[in-house]
Amino acid sequence: MRADAKANRDRLLDVAGTVITEHGSEASMRDIARRAGVGLATLQRHFPTRESLLEALLRTSFDELTERATQVEASNPPDEALTLWLRDFIAVCTNYRGVVTAMVQAIEDPESALHSSCVAMRGSGARLLTRAQEAGEARTDLDGADLFALVSSLVWLSDQPGLEARAERLFDVVMSAIVTKTRGNTPS
Repeated sequence: MRADAKANRDRLLDVAGTVITEHGSEASMRDIARRAGVGLATLQRHFPTRESLLEALLRTSFDELTERATQVEASNPPDEALTLWLRDFIAVCTNYRGVVTAMVQAIEDPESALHSSCVAMRGSGARLLTRAQEAGEARTDLDGADLFALVSSLVWLSDQPGLEARAERLFDVVMSAIVTKTRGNTPS
């Protein structure tokens, strides 16, 4: 890729991240191009669809979450690793308003540009859940899809104006229902 084309692409991704953080995943492609100082055709040359733009924005974050699962798994007890990773998952997903819908759709659509990153990320969370279950530190009646649905609902709640604090409190409630053993404190 030529240097000027790469600079345009990087600028578009930077601006798109800002616009999507401000206006959500349905932000206007025209607005993104205008704020990046390029024409809509330039944006569409790099990212022909909204999904391809989201995929470029999110793939790196999702791949980092997948790697983060390995890191927390190696350095934390199973229950703590699961909790730490889920907090990271929610933080990444709430960075871009409205992305949870795109993630859920991408997991169900193998043709989606986001599919492989989303599936790998969900698989990482499922692996952490299984590890906690095998250690007797998490409910055994949940699977990775259940876990993804629960935390995705918390991401959605965090996207709702004025409900961010409630989402944080409910994260603790959800985790106390999932994690059956807390270090030094077994729930009664």
